[in-house]
Amino acid sequence: MIVIGIDPGLARLGYGVIRLEKGAASPVSYGCIRTPATMPAGKRLLTIYTGICALFEKYPPDCIAMEKLFFTKNVTSAMSVSEVRGVILLAAEQQGIPVEEYTPNQVKQAITGSGRADKRQVQDMICRLLHLGAVPRPDDAADGLSIALCHIHVMR
Repeated sequence: MIVIGIDPGLARLGYGVIRLEKGAASPVSYGCIRTPATMPAGKRLLTIYTGICALFEKYPPDCIAMEKLFFTKNVTSAMSVSEVRGVILLAAEQQGIPVEEYTPNQVKQAITGSGRADKRQVQDMICRLLHLGAVPRPDDAADGLSIALCHIHVMR
């Protein structure tokens, strides 16, 4: 089984691909889809859509796990993240891939055992659980892995 975790963002969309085989989770790939702020919004969304579709083609997932949007004080940021989430949901629906969503606290709870863990604690646990030599960079890629691993833990 392959799960792709996605941390949606307009400038950087983090992703992590994890394979679950015989009860063991192993990282397959992780990284970011980046779009420059100088690019028009429509082209940025198209770049994300194209990148996500290529990711789904290269690593055909059984499920997508995505961070649930929580409203922040920055309405502009929340709106752009909502647009990115729409693009991801569209791409997944077009290919018949189920999408599960998790709040940041649910991810922290699944990875560290505490919904109040800080980012560094989550990253350290990702390294331990996935046998990584270093914390994935940028942070968005590590977040993508943690979201995918959260889904795997919830499924168990």
